[in-house]
Amino acid sequence: MSVVKLIDIVLPKDAVYLAGSCIKGQVVLTLNSTLVDPIVKVELVGRGYVEWNEETGASLDYSRDIICNNKADYVHKTKTFSVTDNWLSAGSHTFDFHFNLPPRLPSTFTSKIGHVFYFLQASCMGREHILAKKRTYLLVQGTSDFHRENALQNPLFVETEKKVSYNCCSKGTICLQIQMEKNTFVPGERVVFTTEINNQTSKYIKTVIFALYTHVQYEGFTPKAERRSRVYSSELLRQEANTQITPFNTTKIVSTFNLPQVLSVSSDMRDGEIMSTQYELVGTIHLPWSLTNVKAKIPIIITSNPLDSDSCQLQEGSVLSMSEDCQN
Repeated sequence: MSVVKLIDIVLPKDAVYLAGSCIKGQVVLTLNSTLVDPIVKVELVGRGYVEWNEETGASLDYSRDIICNNKADYVHKTKTFSVTDNWLSAGSHTFDFHFNLPPRLPSTFTSKIGHVFYFLQASCMGREHILAKKRTYLLVQGTSDFHRENALQNPLFVETEKKVSYNCCSKGTICLQIQMEKNTFVPGERVVFTTEINNQTSKYIKTVIFALYTHVQYEGFTPKAERRSRVYSSELLRQEANTQITPFNTTKIVSTFNLPQVLSVSSDMRDGEIMSTQYELVGTIHLPWSLTNVKAKIPIIITSNPLDSDSCQLQEGSVLSMSEDCQN
């Protein structure tokens, strides 16, 4: 029978930690029997990596795939707990800890190409052997220096008008307009926008699709240390409005997206970073009877304000204050 029955990490449920905030929790160690000279510790680790295949020599008679990759270490801190008299009796033992996250961190993120992840790992060692360990992944929300009051907060308006042909000789126009009160948001906020569609054809418009896209630029290196970049776009949120817009008529649609609680903040690529993120709201009218579509696009900015330098907070739905000092 193993000396260690269980090791666990206790944290607030479904917590989202803001960069620069404090992670406060407990390591619970349950023993089947007495343990002499134990080493009990907890580590905070944050890493990121990107990897993709890229074709070289495509213009030649031969080509081959090479792997482009990159990685980043964001945080690595360790807390080793003191044990009175260097032994622990059978039963449960609780060790309190708290770590202070660095103020400049990217958000937890995952895609086909890149990952940013954070975790806590508790372990118990005896006589140079690891007896038990437990890893718990964290949700971390990055921050940005972008100030919302400096953003263009006047109503935003985009319009796309397109001439379409159908039924061989018939022609008409379709106008797609999207209006928003603002285009700067924080994770968890509601994105509300109004769409107006002017159908100047003799055909019905049955479907309008709205999607929030994420455009991520990745930076990596080949095995020969040559710098490479790649942009990967994906749908973050999507809505489909089943409408029956009659010929020669105008219709308005009010739509809402609820943003996830954790998002990468909008950013441009900086030296030393492995990825940058941009967002775009796209409205699309598909016209199967014309073999074409009409699109309107609005850039979306995602930001998250940094914590005050003297604050130590945990965001769980809303941000809760932590009065205790943080472990650096």
